Amino acid sequence: MFKIQTLNNISVAGLNRLPRESYEVASEVGHPDAILVRSAKMHEMVIPGTVKAIGRAGAGVNNIPVAAMSERGIAVFNAPGANANAVKELVLAGMLIAARNIAQAAKFARGLEGDDAAINKAVEAGKKQFVGMELPGRTLGVIGLGAIGVLVANAARSLGMKVIGFDPSITVRAAWKLQSDVEAALSVDDLVARSDFITFHVPLTDQTRHMINAERIANMPDGAVLLNFSRSGIIDDDAAVTALDAGKLYAYVCDFPSNLLKDHPRVVTLPHLGASTREAEDNCAIMVAEQVRAYLEDGNVSNSVNFPDIVLPRNGGHRMAVVNRNVPNMVGQISTDLAEAGLNIVDMLNRSRGDLAVTLIDVDRPCPEGTAREIAGIEGVLSVRCLGTGAAAGEQA
Repeated sequence: MFKIQTLNNISVAGLNRLPRESYEVASEVGHPDAILVRSAKMHEMVIPGTVKAIGRAGAGVNNIPVAAMSERGIAVFNAPGANANAVKELVLAGMLIAARNIAQAAKFARGLEGDDAAINKAVEAGKKQFVGMELPGRTLGVIGLGAIGVLVANAARSLGMKVIGFDPSITVRAAWKLQSDVEAALSVDDLVARSDFITFHVPLTDQTRHMINAERIANMPDGAVLLNFSRSGIIDDDAAVTALDAGKLYAYVCDFPSNLLKDHPRVVTLPHLGASTREAEDNCAIMVAEQVRAYLEDGNVSNSVNFPDIVLPRNGGHRMAVVNRNVPNMVGQISTDLAEAGLNIVDMLNRSRGDLAVTLIDVDRPCPEGTAREIAGIEGVLSVRCLGTGAAAGEQA
């Protein structure tokens, strides 16, 4: 029986992917094999030694101490792309809100007083202050062409916008999904200099913090619109407000309210709604639950932020899953211990990512406890699990 601890309310659609006959799922559970989390901050949390995997029902993992988990051989999973459509739709809404002055016009309408005739007269007199612009023919710059950025770029093209994208790390898979007429920018500076609207879909790192600053805003076309549904800190808010006050920027729409931004007349702040749809919550929970289950039962890894992708189909053998530091002769030492125990390797797969490696080994009979301990004692081995021939809870050495 695998034990799963939940730190937040995880969608039932995801939890239903964990069969009750082999999984115990609760917010309070002793000696958990895995943890499922959404927004709970885990950096100060004491994570039990029994934990083998952490699944984040969302894309970002800033609330998880990933480096510390890597040192312990614990896989950290996320759900990239599961909330992509939800964020895409909010970006499109943000562009329309900004272009047509929707928020300001709605505030004006709520403040109207008098009888209907007086309100109608005030509407006709006041509406000219909310004249906006249309999107076709405008240029959208998309920084970050992952799952969300690609959807945003393609949707903007369907609206008749010209789209420029920049992502030096774009994957082949993402590139194939991108519409062929999306233009590649040479750099961030090249993109901002040619974009009427700019949206960001990158993580917050030392390289992306204040990516948009006073200098880059000065190089934007007059009347540009900034959209940030990615992470607070990517835009220098002080520089953005200064540019709004000076008339350099037309509008700023973001998902991160602050005292500086929330009351500004040309800023629309939303309460972090990017992934706040029932569909996105279900999709994230389903994806991460299935990934954690595949890892616990078979050692297979997909969408981990610290482990390599590795999938070895079951062929009836007794499986051993080993997590180790990515140093020479690890596979050789593991194979030697198996041979000395008289175990025949039926199938084996090794993959590495940075400082970590995962080895999946199917052998012809159950691995003796002593052999598992021998392998666990090899310098650089972080964990060893004997998984049997199917979905039974494995023992970790």
